[in-house]
Amino acid sequence: MVLDDTLRGVFGRALQPLVRAADRAGLRPNHLTAVGLAFGLAAAVAAGRGAWWWALGLWLVGRVPDGLDGLLARRQGAASDHGGFLDIMADFAGYGAFVLGVAVALPDARVACAALLLAYYLNGSAFLAISGLAEKQARQVVEGERSLQFVRGLTEGTETITAHAVFALLGALRPSAVPVAVWVFTALVLVTVGQRVRFGWQVLRD
Repeated sequence: MVLDDTLRGVFGRALQPLVRAADRAGLRPNHLTAVGLAFGLAAAVAAGRGAWWWALGLWLVGRVPDGLDGLLARRQGAASDHGGFLDIMADFAGYGAFVLGVAVALPDARVACAALLLAYYLNGSAFLAISGLAEKQARQVVEGERSLQFVRGLTEGTETITAHAVFALLGALRPSAVPVAVWVFTALVLVTVGQRVRFGWQVLRD
């Protein structure tokens, strides 16, 4: 959604001191991707154990290196397809693991979490299918600097990061509200699935 592009610009400028520090330290983009994934998985474990404040903190801290890797790649002139591949795999792994952690900790939320994981599966399939088939046809259907042709939708990275943070916050303060929050976000992700399916159907059949 527009929120993703707006925040990418805002945080891109705000994170430049960290990007420069990472560059001086000799870090590479894939190092930051791995660190972000490690924090995401640690947050998932904390969620699974019901340590919600730890889950929230680890989740939010882990999004920083996840946002830095692309900026560092562009600074170093090291943007690559394999880096983009690792980045999207790390994102999907972190998102899925966190939802699994919520399901482990809260039995009442398990059906909602299963539905959300299905929505993620459909959303990722639509997104990757459009990107891959567009590349096969040598067509640029989406403008942008990312490794993949990222079709816009209602729920993207910013919304997903926020939703998972809300799950952890509610887990700490009001666990009974977590299933409702998960169902609401599932519905929003399914709207995004519909948007991407419609876009792909229109663009790829031309």
